[in-house]
Amino acid sequence: MKRIVILISGRGSNMEAIVRACATEGWTARVAAVVANRADAAGLEFARQHGIATAVVDHTAFESRAAFDAELARAIEAHTPDVVALAGFMRILTDEFVERFEGRLINVHPSLLPAFPGLHTHRRAIEAGCKLAGATVHFVTPALDHGPIIAQAVVPVLAADTPESLAARVLEREHVLYPRAVRWLVHGLLRTSHGIVTHTKGEPQLLR
Repeated sequence: MKRIVILISGRGSNMEAIVRACATEGWTARVAAVVANRADAAGLEFARQHGIATAVVDHTAFESRAAFDAELARAIEAHTPDVVALAGFMRILTDEFVERFEGRLINVHPSLLPAFPGLHTHRRAIEAGCKLAGATVHFVTPALDHGPIIAQAVVPVLAADTPESLAARVLEREHVLYPRAVRWLVHGLLRTSHGIVTHTKGEPQLLR
């Protein structure tokens, strides 16, 4: 059975969505651990209530990103993961960490990449006059928010939208999109060639 480790910094609502989907959809996988960089991350309690191992690697206890990432990697590797999913994990990872988990490390980003990498994606989409916004699940590479795209979900940008209202609608789609992408990965249904990810059985990779 494949093993999933999820990294969070706060509530971890996408982590919750993955845990629930894994339990109810008959995945040949289990969530082995949830690791946070903050001891007060609310998602840790959800994980404990569901019998999932938890760990905290506090980034403020380390003098450098490299030292933090090395300890984080050790905490993750203790659970021999097949997939490492970033779910609201608010730390930029070193190249060495990313390369260590290459092909196993995925993230969900609240924009239609390659548009709007980084922060404040919803405000930027509204200010740019975008008619569509959404979320992207992608493999993590050393280039921030630029890894091969696994799947995307789109929502309309409404005339009355604020960054908060748009974020709420996008997050709802993330809760469907991210578990789907994780399931594909643990079931070996993704193929990457020249930076393009395809589903081996032709399942749609765009969620409308």
